[in-house]
Amino acid sequence: MKEKKVLNYIKNVLENLPADWLKLTTHRLDIYNEELAKTHFLQQFNNLYNDNNFETSALKDLPTAFDYIRLGHPLSSVLEWTIANLNDLKPENVISFSSRTIPVLAILRKNLFENKFTQIVYTGELPQYFDAEAIKTVYGYHFELKKINSKKNISEFDGSTVFISEQDESDSADLNPKIDFFVSIQKHLGSVLLVNGERNEDYISEIQHVRRRETIAMTPADCFSALQQLAGNSTSHHDNSNVEVNKTNVLDSIKTITSTKAEALLASSGLSMQYAIMMGLIDEALENHKGKNIKLVVPPNCYGGTNDQARRVADCIDNVEIVDLLVDGDNDMVQSIDTVLGQIAAEDAVPYIIAEIPTNPRVEVPDLENLRDALSKERKTATGEVAIDPVFILDQTFCPNVQFLGDHGILSTIRTISYVSGSKFPSGGKCTAGYCVANEKAEALLDKIEKHLKLCDNQATDLQVEILAKQLPSMNQRIKDAYINTREFVNFIRQTLPEAKINFVSEELAQQGFTPSVFSLDLPTKGTTAEEREAYKRALNLQLIDMMIGEIPNESKYCVSYGQLKGCYWTIPATSTQGTTKEADKDYIARVSLSPDLDLERHKKVFLDFVEQI
Repeated sequence: MKEKKVLNYIKNVLENLPADWLKLTTHRLDIYNEELAKTHFLQQFNNLYNDNNFETSALKDLPTAFDYIRLGHPLSSVLEWTIANLNDLKPENVISFSSRTIPVLAILRKNLFENKFTQIVYTGELPQYFDAEAIKTVYGYHFELKKINSKKNISEFDGSTVFISEQDESDSADLNPKIDFFVSIQKHLGSVLLVNGERNEDYISEIQHVRRRETIAMTPADCFSALQQLAGNSTSHHDNSNVEVNKTNVLDSIKTITSTKAEALLASSGLSMQYAIMMGLIDEALENHKGKNIKLVVPPNCYGGTNDQARRVADCIDNVEIVDLLVDGDNDMVQSIDTVLGQIAAEDAVPYIIAEIPTNPRVEVPDLENLRDALSKERKTATGEVAIDPVFILDQTFCPNVQFLGDHGILSTIRTISYVSGSKFPSGGKCTAGYCVANEKAEALLDKIEKHLKLCDNQATDLQVEILAKQLPSMNQRIKDAYINTREFVNFIRQTLPEAKINFVSEELAQQGFTPSVFSLDLPTKGTTAEEREAYKRALNLQLIDMMIGEIPNESKYCVSYGQLKGCYWTIPATSTQGTTKEADKDYIARVSLSPDLDLERHKKVFLDFVEQI
């Protein structure tokens, strides 16, 4: 009876679905309570279910589901709620993934720190992408594999039992009490993980964090297909006839934009791409520099996902360590790199440097010739041998149009991998897919990176590639137009509130091609103590953002995003992108990003009203 009621309700929800649920990478940012971000949506959705209310207007009024599409969105939440109800589980015990491998890796990661054994049980054959040897030797995870004829044949085990099913049994998993984690592989869509029993509920938040940092939730379109299947509706599979054409067009566009020759790699998100880069390079170091320590050099205040992910990788692997790279404010990136590389050379370790240019959130660009010289300088170990040269991993999300890696690019002579978050300018905010490219010096590294992109099943979906194929050709023009708006707004703020400190590229840097459409704003403050001044500034930040969003709700949004097709986005990095950064390294400033299409005069008017109030 309950199953029929649930599925009938879902059928009606699918017929009345708000269009934005399928199209947006961020949902209802105007109804966002960070403390309730993981629960608020489903609590209210459940109320609608109890009232049998599936009106589009009611669904549209539901608050944000999770905090970003990587971690979850309305349709992934509804899918998880549906599967939970069909299996008498709590909704939080069901977690969907775009990847078919990562749910297993998430459990293995938790058990690594718990010193707990894991057995992975399966029928038939293991999925081809599940590279057990690499998962043990590169990721450092411990487990045993066991093939069985049926779920009924699972034996008692002192540890966690993970059952992998390729039969898409998520609607009626028939959970054997000996199964701790049930991974249902959804062909072409991803996977769904069912956490069985209260004894395993302390895994949930850590599994969700893996989904947030190393992969993404099942995409809106794929969740929609999965829900259609559950509801018994016919599903229209993605048209595969154009997949290769779209991919070719995307790869050609990226070659043109970046002036690189090797084919780019396409991932489900920027962080999925970064994870493949890091694990691929660690694999390369283990193979070619046996016994040497690996140093991941990362700015401590860079984008929280980058920072957190690098530290999480280092936590798992004995010979991988984090080295802080000080890049912002009074610190010079070039000087910091030179110092750090000297220290790593003395230890005869393997240096991998991750850095953003321009930096986030201070939007600073180092002296590029000095950067090239520092990276290419030959260094010696403590015993006088030539040290291992670094690989520079460049996050150029803020300026994906700058050709760092071409034959005449400033970084052409250093082994360099560049990557971009696709949820920004490449897709205009329409999907999360990211990509990476290499210069000729680093081309050989792409094979290892691709190996781990496939192992983690983190490649871009067909629909993501289709979106990129449509959006990439206009990217450089959108970057140019958004920069013009941003420069005009920055100049207006400087005239209107000259006491404010603005971090933005100089006109000179813009002429060199650095035309970001994001700036950070340090508002003037007052008070007799440092604490009073900081508190006043933080309150003023929020006052400005609330005023902008309140006065221009159709264009101004409270969001970490950037590169959207329309509107203006505001955030405080310390409470959003730097969420896992050490408190002392956080920036309590406002970060603003403008699009090529917005009512700039209206934004100027509201800012002027704000200035008159303070």
